[in-house]
Amino acid sequence: MVITLIGCEFKAKENTAIGKECCMYVGKLKSGMVWSTFILLIAILIIWKRMATGEPQDFIFHECVYDQGKYITNSSYQANLDHLLSTFTIHQIDYGFYNFSYGHHHKAYAMGLCRGDITPLACQTCLNNSITLLPKNCPSQIEAIGWYEHCMFRYSDRSFFGLMELSPGFYLTNSFNSSDPLRFTQAVTNLLQRLTAEAALGDSRLKFAIGSVTIPNSPPIYGAVQCTPDMTAHDCTDCLLGAIAQIRENCDGKIGGRIERPSCTLRFDIDPFFQNQPASTPPPLPSNTTISASSPQGDSFSRVLVFIFVPINVVGVVAELLIIIIIILRTRKQGRNSREYLAEDKIENVESLQFDFDTIRIATDGFSDANQLGRGGFGAVYKGQLPNGQSIAVKRLFQGSRQGDEEFKNEIMLVAKLQHRNLVQLLGFCFKQNERLLIYEFVENSSLEKFLFNPIKRESLDWKTRYSIIEGIVRGLVYLHEDSQLRIIHRDLKACNILLDANMNAKISDFGTAKLFLHDQTQGNTRKIIGTFGYMAPEYVWDGCFSVKSDVFSFGVLLLEIVTGQKNNRAQTNEEIAESLVSYAWRNWLSGNAPDIIDPCLKGESRIEMVRCIHIGLLCVQENLAKRPTMATVLLMLNSGSINLSTPSKPAFYTNRVCSQISGQSKDYNSNSEALLGS
Repeated sequence: MVITLIGCEFKAKENTAIGKECCMYVGKLKSGMVWSTFILLIAILIIWKRMATGEPQDFIFHECVYDQGKYITNSSYQANLDHLLSTFTIHQIDYGFYNFSYGHHHKAYAMGLCRGDITPLACQTCLNNSITLLPKNCPSQIEAIGWYEHCMFRYSDRSFFGLMELSPGFYLTNSFNSSDPLRFTQAVTNLLQRLTAEAALGDSRLKFAIGSVTIPNSPPIYGAVQCTPDMTAHDCTDCLLGAIAQIRENCDGKIGGRIERPSCTLRFDIDPFFQNQPASTPPPLPSNTTISASSPQGDSFSRVLVFIFVPINVVGVVAELLIIIIIILRTRKQGRNSREYLAEDKIENVESLQFDFDTIRIATDGFSDANQLGRGGFGAVYKGQLPNGQSIAVKRLFQGSRQGDEEFKNEIMLVAKLQHRNLVQLLGFCFKQNERLLIYEFVENSSLEKFLFNPIKRESLDWKTRYSIIEGIVRGLVYLHEDSQLRIIHRDLKACNILLDANMNAKISDFGTAKLFLHDQTQGNTRKIIGTFGYMAPEYVWDGCFSVKSDVFSFGVLLLEIVTGQKNNRAQTNEEIAESLVSYAWRNWLSGNAPDIIDPCLKGESRIEMVRCIHIGLLCVQENLAKRPTMATVLLMLNSGSINLSTPSKPAFYTNRVCSQISGQSKDYNSNSEALLGS
């Protein structure tokens, strides 16, 4: 249905709550003062009713995702969801983005996103209202999503963290047209495309951009775009560009419009609707219209709108202030108890991942050799099947393994918080006396190493598949470095730690040696060098210094391996030191023979793209870490052939024999996944 909402058209479903109240009548305001008075009385009654009952203002739009079905009363999912919603806003929201999950079986996931320019208190108020209202609007629904003016909130039984999702969604348009629709829409498109590029380069705290543009004979045009910060730069760009493309279809020539998707949002208007800087000043008074607009004729209709909505806005502000005061008083009253509750909640989340040892023992047929998938530095990996039929990969750590309790807890805490399609998912763990187990999703197609360095299996890796694997690895690293709630340095990226699912999608595994960074931290140091020589950056090998650029170096080596089909630590004779793959690639690059090192299995395919990947690989392994690109930049290089690549400088390369002289450390210190894989 189409609802005329104070000079705006609202496209929504029949069951939209706004349509059930007075907005159906607003379009008739122009017919006379009788209707105006009637609407005024209805609006006042609704506001005062909500103030008296404590009922939050309804969503602009919400969707009960009926395809996901309903949960059973008193089910484990309901218990997990109730717990999640009851604790959601206890946690501090600093940047307007929050995601959280709870439970082991039938886990519940929730996400809240506030517009990037509103204050933390306004954000918390908006999310509190959402948490209260959404379950009421969608009783017993497993999945639901709702939008207010300043925030979005959703929950489900499936993980949507880090995933680009385009539906459900909606759009709003102003009913007034620009005097020059063609030029106006083009200006809007250009503005939003510019803002998209800016927002996509944001970090895991905020992907938001605002701006304006002026064109002749028109008021300034204001625009804002935003993505959920857990999106990669590429997915954020794709989501927003798709929304921008909808403008000509749904908002062509209109002086204001708004498009909302679960993963991104955009808005434009001739009236400024945002603060000059994100969350720097108190937000503007909340508007009961989604897109504000004045009648071009300046008739009595505009004066009626002011008369109606100024009192409502004042009441709304007073109500919001009261809510904020209550929240502050409640927080002070809870004091120490709140902090203790948070600590206990964190422990419960880890324990909720714990499996029963006997369940895993039975699932793996007593850790039989027939079920063993591989062995790594810290333990063996077994295939298993849970009672519900789910296949799993179980890493059974060796007793006396170099991976002590600290590393074990490290891997649990890190991986459990990571949610991305290019990372192996940790399902849980198990402690029993000296037994320590990690339970992962089962990844059908083994590791990249077993394909890439097997003369027969390598034939199945055509360039399209290899390029998809490369891109998947990059997306996973961008998430680890920039888009996850935590900044994580993997420190052991190599072919055997890249697993391939049934569709040959890459999944990064093995976080036993990973390091956690604060988001403002750029590097760390260690005396314990852990990793695999040949893949480790020189500053890490020699000085123990690691950063995101350490992972970039490892990726560069891996990229060269994928293109050439050769291992970095190439075969050598007793009489001579073998030339590393990095050295081999650099020598051929300097001589102009880069195409000669491409895997012979790739004959007849796109050589231009392959040589470009060699170029990118050499940029990643440069000796000067400041010259190495970030993984986000690598992603842009891969996805845009129009980006000119700089000339690589001398790479850092060293041989196995040289490495063996470093304090006697010549071993492969990688931990534990020859495989979390398949046969």
